[in-house]
Amino acid sequence: MTAGAKHLTSPAVARRDGDAPRGRFELAEWKLRFPVRREGTVPRLRLVERLVASAEPVVSITGPPGYGKSTLLAQWADASDQPVVPVSLDPGDNDPAVLLAYIAGALDRIERVDVDAVEARMPHGSSVAVTVARRVAAAMASMRRPVTLVLDHAEAVRNPRCRDAVAELAAHLPPGHRLGVATRGEAPLPLGTLRSTGGVLELGVDDLAMGLGEARALIEGAGATIGDEHLAELVGRSEGWPVALYMAALAAEPVGGGLDLRAARDVEIVAGLSGDDRFFSDYLRLELLSRLPDRTVTFLTRTSVLDRLSGPLCDSMLHADGSGALLEALARSNLLVVPLDRRGDWYRYHTLFREMLRAELDRREPRTVPALHARAAAWHEAGDEAESAIDHAEAAGDGEMVARLVGRAALPTYASGRVDTCMEWFAWLEAAGVARARPEVAVLGAVLHALLGNAAAADEWAAMSETGDAEGRPPDGSTMASWHALLRAFLCRSGVADVRRDAELALEGLTPGSQWRAAALVIQGLALVIDDEPGEADVVLSRAVEVARHLDAAPAASMALAERALLALGRRDATAAEDLAAQALAVVAERDLDSYPLTALVFLAAGRVAIQRGEVAEAGSLVARAAVLRVGLTHAVPHLAVQVRLELVRAYLELADAAGARQVLREVRDVVQVRPDLGTLPAQADDLRAKLAAMGPGTMGASSLTPAELRLLPMLPTHLTFREMGERLHVSRHTVKTQAMSVYRKLGVSSRREAIERVQEVGLLGG
Repeated sequence: MTAGAKHLTSPAVARRDGDAPRGRFELAEWKLRFPVRREGTVPRLRLVERLVASAEPVVSITGPPGYGKSTLLAQWADASDQPVVPVSLDPGDNDPAVLLAYIAGALDRIERVDVDAVEARMPHGSSVAVTVARRVAAAMASMRRPVTLVLDHAEAVRNPRCRDAVAELAAHLPPGHRLGVATRGEAPLPLGTLRSTGGVLELGVDDLAMGLGEARALIEGAGATIGDEHLAELVGRSEGWPVALYMAALAAEPVGGGLDLRAARDVEIVAGLSGDDRFFSDYLRLELLSRLPDRTVTFLTRTSVLDRLSGPLCDSMLHADGSGALLEALARSNLLVVPLDRRGDWYRYHTLFREMLRAELDRREPRTVPALHARAAAWHEAGDEAESAIDHAEAAGDGEMVARLVGRAALPTYASGRVDTCMEWFAWLEAAGVARARPEVAVLGAVLHALLGNAAAADEWAAMSETGDAEGRPPDGSTMASWHALLRAFLCRSGVADVRRDAELALEGLTPGSQWRAAALVIQGLALVIDDEPGEADVVLSRAVEVARHLDAAPAASMALAERALLALGRRDATAAEDLAAQALAVVAERDLDSYPLTALVFLAAGRVAIQRGEVAEAGSLVARAAVLRVGLTHAVPHLAVQVRLELVRAYLELADAAGARQVLREVRDVVQVRPDLGTLPAQADDLRAKLAAMGPGTMGASSLTPAELRLLPMLPTHLTFREMGERLHVSRHTVKTQAMSVYRKLGVSSRREAIERVQEVGLLGG
């Protein structure tokens, strides 16, 4: 991940009116604005007119760096008769939750939209495409007037889930709205489908290349002159590459009070410029850096490790003064230093310029690179910008710093929905060998993998947590023994009696302010529920709610409330059950927890309460949402996986859905075979099987879908083929086809389109 690119550290998305919604992101404002326009920019009138006049809803602009893609987007925005909202993408957007937050924020700056409906908290492995297609498209359709959303630098987004999201949005744009995507490489668009329907305008290198008139305007805008003969030769040799033409103008020599390009010191290099990065790099080194003072060259090369530059950041990193003034002067002198705001606080280097500077730094003083990143990491950490600090610490190879920062940031980042971001951090720590030496990091990794249903990975990380420093340094000040105890209680490998004991041990060693304290109380309460001690369980869970609210641990609060609601149902206290379930649902809605696997218990508690009230339609919707989420609960957390499924079976029995109950009981059997010592849960499963035996076979339907088939469902409404679905799910095309046929049979349909309509009717695709 590239360092310094994101500012996602605040618990709220910044709004244009300062009124923060309930999201978790502080959007970097420069990513939602076009670069500051400056003198010397050449109007691309031909291309702009073509963009404005076109009727295609999707525009794909593809070309190497230096072809003016970003400039063209900004000029299109100026000429368009409808609002154009930009999002400048970077590697930090390789997380669906982050990408959605920026798209929502961009739209919200034009017209107030339901940001909460657009933002999504999506556990790792779920399909984001349908969420984007439905939520973003619905938000755009609700706007009073159409807008054009443009995504610049799309090559930075490599996460398949994010690329699928963009492709799906392109396929579901509301009438009148447009989507522009600018990229160096392959656009994340379903171009085959769009081409077949005439839905895409494609601009490539041949379109972006400058002609004679534009080339002359660019050169003269840079203060140089050139004759017709030399201009034609230069345009031909550079293949109309705008940045090469601009660099040629910078090489002009003073002649008669002006700058004459024909008098450049090295005509061969100027004439030899072509649309090739190597020529550009050689030219910059020979013609530009050689003219600058050594101090300026050192500044440029050393600061090339930064995505974004500010005076204070550069001063701190270089142990110098005056960086802000130097950046301002450089930005005024040429187009290779780009201001990101009108105040002159933040800048970036032109992409090719930065790449050349970075290569020059490696050539001149490679040993300084880790130290430069380390200083940048320290600056960002001091500014409470944990994610940027982590990126630079990784680049510096400072595993200890990464471990310390991730230890503090992992849980809040996971809770905010940026699961992919968390997993990238832990993957780096594992590859760097840090996880084995830092047990607190390994414990976090094991818990997060367990929460995501990755049983094998959870076991591996749990094993790593036992191999490192026995003392450890938990970031919350707790003892390492308490973290180990909590992990054991969470994984429930040795039975419910050990879960109770480990939860108590954890609570003894956790500090009062530890985020884990609420989770430990929930697990302790769950163990008491499983051991059939409902009265004591309710007392512990009530305490868990108080602690979770005090610590702002929303997932733990929702779980504890749901457990208490189910206990109230068990003692036939309908009033208490209804109140507790409503509170749990409110926490889920307020904190966007509706896509987390553990939230299945909340939906089941609320669904069973609705059944008791006779509200069958509402109950069916809640139970369907829980049925989908259960897929993420595996034997990695066996007590929770089985409890959720047993509550789902009870709900199905109350709804007279025998087929659904049978399918879920089969899943219970599979978990119990791996983790048999689960207190009263296996006996509860036997009792439910006995009740089910007295019922008829039931009718196969959506409730009888297997976990594998449920994982496939979100992909059916997308542009993906069976082969592409298999790639996303890590199975063969044949397996996907077989699962799809089974889905069709259980839903009573005969085609993919009919299946999509059916799952939408029964609420299996969410909102």
